Amino acid sequence: MKTYRYILSLILFVFLTSGAHLGFSAGWGDIVKGAQEALGGKEALSNDEIIQGLKEALQVGTENAVKLVSRPDGYYKDPEIKIPLPESVQKVEKLLRAIGYGDKVDSFELSMNRAAERAAPEAKSIFWDAITRMSFDDAGKILNGRDNEATLYFEDKTSDRLQEVFKPIVKDTMGDVGVTQSFQDLNAKAESMPFGKSLSFDLDQYVTDGALKGLFKMLAEEEKQIRTQPAARVTDLLKKVFAGKN
Repeated sequence: MKTYRYILSLILFVFLTSGAHLGFSAGWGDIVKGAQEALGGKEALSNDEIIQGLKEALQVGTENAVKLVSRPDGYYKDPEIKIPLPESVQKVEKLLRAIGYGDKVDSFELSMNRAAERAAPEAKSIFWDAITRMSFDDAGKILNGRDNEATLYFEDKTSDRLQEVFKPIVKDTMGDVGVTQSFQDLNAKAESMPFGKSLSFDLDQYVTDGALKGLFKMLAEEEKQIRTQPAARVTDLLKKVFAGKN
């Protein structure tokens, strides 16, 4: 039975993460039927077995998303999730560069993204906790819901906790990677310029919000891939992975 459940979870993962013809838009009956066909129709699947397989699949998916954003340059070199200069800095960016502060501007932007990359791994356990608490109805809603239903589920269940966990990590990390010092240097220079004023804003909150926005953006992109990948390749992959296992 242990082997059977393991195979089931793998089947569900392939179905969900590779965009098979069932996809996230399939009903529970289709998911069960597809899993049973891949297993040779040997055993009837209980609701508990189905939801456990889905949870294990989502664990793998969220872990992969967290890895993507937490690697070096995971935020910084991805234009879709890169944390940009705050608006107040953007307003004086050209002037700062013109007077020789371009390196400091670049360092500030890079270090903000480095702080986000360091905080990102903490999301894994929070996502997994949300998966553990997922009900059968939650799982069914994800499978039958909107194109971004899984992302919306994680946003609803984890955003508050992610804010609580990320913000102090971001604050501490910004000291280590030079965000705070870079910002103080830029702020002092901006204030010293003719008609200059403080760039004052909540830097910790800005980076935390940017980190979470990027994380959920990555989850949404992963979900889009899940829903849109061609079915033919998936069918071939299923045959290769499970050949002879029934």
